[in-house]
Amino acid sequence: MNLHKCLLTRNDCYKAGKTIVPHGVMVHSTAGNNPWLKRYVGPDDGLLGVNKNNNHWNMPGVGACVHAFIGKLADGSVATYQTLPWTMRGWHCGKGSKGSGNDTHISFEICEDGLTDASYFNAVYREAVELTAMLCKEFHFDPMADGVVICHAEGHKRGIASNHGDVLHWFPKHGKTMDDFRADVARAMKGESDLTEKEVRAIVRDEYVKIESERAAQPVSAWAAALLEEAKAKGITDGSRPQSYATRQEVALMVNAVK
Repeated sequence: MNLHKCLLTRNDCYKAGKTIVPHGVMVHSTAGNNPWLKRYVGPDDGLLGVNKNNNHWNMPGVGACVHAFIGKLADGSVATYQTLPWTMRGWHCGKGSKGSGNDTHISFEICEDGLTDASYFNAVYREAVELTAMLCKEFHFDPMADGVVICHAEGHKRGIASNHGDVLHWFPKHGKTMDDFRADVARAMKGESDLTEKEVRAIVRDEYVKIESERAAQPVSAWAAALLEEAKAKGITDGSRPQSYATRQEVALMVNAVK
């Protein structure tokens, strides 16, 4: 997790100074196509970038505040910013028929993009898993227990939040549910990876392709240059990719060329 801190001390929620005894974590997303942290967090610390509209949440009159945001830094990398002390009462979910999650849950917002970029989703999802795992460890939460780790939409169904759809309008687009999220948090707390076998295989494949491409781009070694030219003259090889591995079919062609 790429965790930083920028407390929103000018926000009215921070100034209210009320505290809670946290009983869980509520996951939100921002409902706007703007993945940049600087939209919500400020001032610029050299990583966030400058919010030219000066409409971030670190000012009076905003009417909302969460404990953290997850989104993009100015360089495009994904990070988490703590914006309230974890035990301060946030203004993040309104209230429902049975009360308010503001009184019971630590909250964070994931900055939404256009909701279709799998690469961005996977990055912020992993960041959210790691942040939630950290909070569960710090406050001794069981993420699999009923009502402990929930999203805003689930909070509404439980009667402790206003009627919002986040994050159930976004996660399923990328094959994830809140049950998946809770399970991934539990695995992260045990030090296990939240990556699927498919994701791990893709990472290994991409790394192999990168290494092989770099190997293929290397020139022939000095000791083999003359021998390679001789093999080219005999039609054994075309001389390309001198440092790369040969496939079995390439070996078969070279062996037949010698006969």
